[in-house]
Amino acid sequence: MLVFALVTVLALLGLGIGGVWWATNHYGDQVTRIPHAFPDSSRPPKAEGAKGTTFLLAGVDSRSREPTTGRDATTRLWKYGAQRSDTLMLVHLGPGERTASTVSIPRDSWVPIPGHGSAKINAAFSWGGPPLLIQTVEQLTGTRVDHFGVIDWYGFRSLTDAVGGVPVTVPEDSYDTEQHRHFTAGTHTMDGEEALAYVRQRHGLPGGELDRIKRQQQFLRSLVGEVRGEVGVTDPLGTARMLDAITRTVSVDDGMSNGELRDLALGLRHLNTSDTSFATAPIVRSEMIRGQYALILDREKLRALCRAVETEHPPRTGK
Repeated sequence: MLVFALVTVLALLGLGIGGVWWATNHYGDQVTRIPHAFPDSSRPPKAEGAKGTTFLLAGVDSRSREPTTGRDATTRLWKYGAQRSDTLMLVHLGPGERTASTVSIPRDSWVPIPGHGSAKINAAFSWGGPPLLIQTVEQLTGTRVDHFGVIDWYGFRSLTDAVGGVPVTVPEDSYDTEQHRHFTAGTHTMDGEEALAYVRQRHGLPGGELDRIKRQQQFLRSLVGEVRGEVGVTDPLGTARMLDAITRTVSVDDGMSNGELRDLALGLRHLNTSDTSFATAPIVRSEMIRGQYALILDREKLRALCRAVETEHPPRTGK
């Protein structure tokens, strides 16, 4: 998600191609790269007729008290058993970055994890870091991931605060029994701590995990809108503040070059809400497995959904 916040800032600088060229190289050098992010094992080919670029974006729930992503990181991104992926999105950008389609995969999805049997998908990152997570998602969806981006909750809070808070419309009152927080219906500008609690809530929501995913998608749209509002040639300090906040908090795979960031920036200048879609992995049912709440996915429909997204025929839902 923050990869696109970064290139959105660059794309909106309003400085022309030369300015974007300079900015992406200057700030691109400050983006933390993840070495050896992709699995060494065999990977799925691009789907026939596939167009554009596919990103796997993860929000990581780390047990570390120190930052693990971005320039602020003072400890390792991954240590066995210390982190789990709490948010997982496949984002596909069409040719020229003129369309964007997001498929959210619930963290409680019960899936095969290579070398580990079946478990919740968020365990893949815990057991094997980015390579195992990417391998698990590729095997599940049949989609080849081109790039990987990740942010931890420390970075999420920092970025939300950097934009001065994010306005979020809460549809109805709720109480999270796990986090012991009340959320009141209405539009609120949430700071980093409140926003994090909001996008993590599932207890006290009628749809549980699925309602939580809707909140995450809602927050992403609003966050990118706030980033857009903060930058521009007439506010160089605001632009610099956003770029600094994003490069401090997000990490990407080391295969993503500054040139690719620049191409994204140039392409995303023309992307708007009408060109985006959101969907969630199809679910068959929920059940308790080995004492754990789990979601059983319709894998055939999920693969069909991902193929449709890759070949530029995504469902137009959740705009």
